[in-house]
Amino acid sequence: MDIMHLQLKTERLILRVPQQQDFDGFAELFGDEEAARYVGGALERAAAWRKFLQMPGAWLLQGFGMFSVIDRRSGEWLGQAGPWQPEGWPGTEVGWSFRRAAWGKGYATEAARAAMGFAFEHLRWKEVIHSIDPDNVASQKLAERLGSRNRGPGRLPAPFEDHPVEIWGQTRDEWRARDAARSS
Repeated sequence: MDIMHLQLKTERLILRVPQQQDFDGFAELFGDEEAARYVGGALERAAAWRKFLQMPGAWLLQGFGMFSVIDRRSGEWLGQAGPWQPEGWPGTEVGWSFRRAAWGKGYATEAARAAMGFAFEHLRWKEVIHSIDPDNVASQKLAERLGSRNRGPGRLPAPFEDHPVEIWGQTRDEWRARDAARSS
């Protein structure tokens, strides 16, 4: 698989490996206190650049990472979604974060659904989790739309060990059964 040219396409979106031109949108997301609230908090632009480099690095070393989510019509960077498993993480996660301008339009659901399909079918993951802050109602509702269930409290590795999370998730078999039901 040629990682640098990997793309998933949905009706409205392109999911691809992050590229340098995505950074302005990323910096906007992580510079916005509300948008970055549940993903580590707001960052100054220089710190956002260092965080941005995590995903291309994950793709290079692990063969997966969060995708940049691009609007097919406008080419605008909307956010990120995809598989994520840093050292010490509580499981094989598909996560998401979007610029505030993209909220409420179904982009996160569309992108996360494509990313979960990729994780289950191409990465062959047996389960997917979502580490969600107990106050993050929007992400909880998204996890439910994806078919995930709240499995209870979890723990993230340092430096996030004091940050409360609930682990939501589902197995590949549950995903496939739900996908088959949607198709019929």
